[in-house]
Amino acid sequence: MKKKWIGVFTVLVAATLLIPTAPLFLPQGKKPAAPVKSLSADQEKQHKLRTLNRDMEATSFLCVSECTKEFYKLMDTSQAGKTRKTGKTVSTKHVTSMMNMHKHMSYIRLMNGERSVQRGAIPSNSGRSEVEAAAAAVKQGKTYESKPFVNESGSRFIVLGVPHQKYRGMGVVGVIKQDIVTQVELHQKRNLRLVPYPNEGNYRIESVIPNTNRDTTVQTGEDNGNASHYHVKDVVVHFAEKITDDQLQKMKRAINATSVNQINQIDNTYVFRSENMEAKQMKEYFSRSWKTEYVEPHYLYMTNETNDADDSGAVIPNDALYAKYQWNLPSIETEKGWKLSKGNEQIVVAVLDTGVQLDHPDLKGKLLDGTNIVDSEADPDDDVGHGTHVAGIIGASVNNGEGVAGLSWYNKVMPIKVLDSSGAGSTYSVAQGLIWATDHGAKVINMSLGNYAQADFLHDAIKYAYDHDVVLIAASGNDNTDRPGYPAAYPEVFAVAATDSAQKKASFSNYGDYIDVAAPGDSIASTYPGGQYAALSGTSMASPHVAALAGLIRSVNPDLTNEEVMEIMRKSAVDLGDPGKDVYFGYGEIDVDRALKAAMNFNTALQTYPDKTKNRLNSITRKYEK
Repeated sequence: MKKKWIGVFTVLVAATLLIPTAPLFLPQGKKPAAPVKSLSADQEKQHKLRTLNRDMEATSFLCVSECTKEFYKLMDTSQAGKTRKTGKTVSTKHVTSMMNMHKHMSYIRLMNGERSVQRGAIPSNSGRSEVEAAAAAVKQGKTYESKPFVNESGSRFIVLGVPHQKYRGMGVVGVIKQDIVTQVELHQKRNLRLVPYPNEGNYRIESVIPNTNRDTTVQTGEDNGNASHYHVKDVVVHFAEKITDDQLQKMKRAINATSVNQINQIDNTYVFRSENMEAKQMKEYFSRSWKTEYVEPHYLYMTNETNDADDSGAVIPNDALYAKYQWNLPSIETEKGWKLSKGNEQIVVAVLDTGVQLDHPDLKGKLLDGTNIVDSEADPDDDVGHGTHVAGIIGASVNNGEGVAGLSWYNKVMPIKVLDSSGAGSTYSVAQGLIWATDHGAKVINMSLGNYAQADFLHDAIKYAYDHDVVLIAASGNDNTDRPGYPAAYPEVFAVAATDSAQKKASFSNYGDYIDVAAPGDSIASTYPGGQYAALSGTSMASPHVAALAGLIRSVNPDLTNEEVMEIMRKSAVDLGDPGKDVYFGYGEIDVDRALKAAMNFNTALQTYPDKTKNRLNSITRKYEK
């Protein structure tokens, strides 16, 4: 079958993701859903701005809730720390310890009647007046929360006053640095494509009109949906036969190469970088002078983010932010699914992203040793925030009384840093990350990243992982377009769209025939660098829900192949939109409980499944013959 390429010099933009019996999946008298309304560019921008504002507001609420919980813990610990002989407290140590663990707490005053312990610094004059107002409120047994204010250096702060619930006159006043809200604003403007990303000063922007090389300048966030990006002086070459060292040296001289990279697992494929030749010139040189299978730009990818069951048979975790902020997990029947499986630490889920905060308290014990493809000398730490958020959706510690709950209790997360501090990464880094994760035991790989160009180089790495029985999950993108995004649209990859809390298409979510399922992706609370928590929106947040589900499925039935896991997730999904598979939700929104039941009963329900080989061929046909 002949592939129809989306564009020769287009660039990939990432972000920042059955059935025991047949009647289980057939809609009973379901009426066709109203079509999703198409939006003008201005309407889409307004929808995205509302999403951005919700994420910022929710992140501020998460910060306040987490700090309030810590203040209560501080008061209880201080009361318990009184010595029997003197009645004195060890409050100073407790305050210092809390502030060391939570660097965003700039100033703390622990009050007990007329006595108080103070640590830190108040950032501005307006902060001082707010602190005194909070102290007065606490003395009266009232809570206090100031409006945000900014100091001379541009940092955002709020003042909280939290009284003890039992002892009058005891309480905590704190000045909280909320730069995380500003970080979320900048992050989500890029993730939701509200601003040009990346800047043209670093990467060439090209049209995605099929079979053209026409330049286009990205001036607004809307333009991102019609552009892709690649390294200006890089080219990827897959030779038809093995080349000798002498031939390689000749090529390097011809293009004035500054570097040449190769991934051993992909035969005869090299990434060349020239000091002065651009990609178009190098493509012409290699195509003319050497026998090649393909020559293509070096595309760029960016971020796209115990059995304690209740009477309903659901497991409700005690994580501090779960009940109020994590609408996403109950909506896909995660609580019921946890009665069937909470995961298995032998089933590893790799996260190809910006890295992960390795010492985040809510990811303690959940992370395996990963790798940093961007800087091989450094740990895969997160300098953006996107990867930490994705990792928390999959595997934040559950039922520990802290922060948020991940979808999996026990599956380990393997951080693979393939995106740099700008949130972007090359074809080479993503391909290398795929192969590294596969070779080091990952059973599921999440890719909350993508672009609008098909790259043979990346596809080779995708096929390597797929052929090694890895379940590959990817986000579809955040441009509200039906243009296929990659790697999500490759036939080996399970493509994920995003839904909101009303089980409707998220306004930003990409769509199309290649979508397999949908998952929650609107204002999702999860871990964030600095030991904090943030709410982010995007298909980047939807994809890890599906990756975690794949991990749970492989935990409950390790004998399933990657294709069987994907088929289970398709068939067990709750049908949304038009009856049957549609372009907005694929087969529907994932259902954890139904999927795990299907996985447990898979061997006895084989007769209910269509022929998997036929499905595979149909999938390839759909995605390549258009």
